[in-house]
Amino acid sequence: MKIFLTMLGLLNGGYMLVDGVFVMLKGKFIGTDKPGPWANLFYKLNIDVFKLGPIFITFGILWLIWVYALCTTQSWAYIFGLIISLFTLWYLPLGTLLSITIFISLMTMKNKMGI
Repeated sequence: MKIFLTMLGLLNGGYMLVDGVFVMLKGKFIGTDKPGPWANLFYKLNIDVFKLGPIFITFGILWLIWVYALCTTQSWAYIFGLIISLFTLWYLPLGTLLSITIFISLMTMKNKMGI
């Protein structure tokens, strides 16, 4: 289970980190010119999604910190994983799916993972 969660965390965090750096350098996100469905949440709040690079970088780094904590069996890995999963639910669709999967896995498999 740790390997599975590590892969999901690396995917979520790595992509957010790279996407954040990319939008800061290129002025657009990786992929199509229009961001994913998550951007609609920010458009409704009149927030320019192309200025969110630092937030993406921060979330990416937080995910990678969690992966480190998980792999090294840090005592705070469990609660940190739950928190970062909740804070990434807005990242529709893939980030939301990964966050829900990690959150549910942590809730149901805590004792089996040794964290």
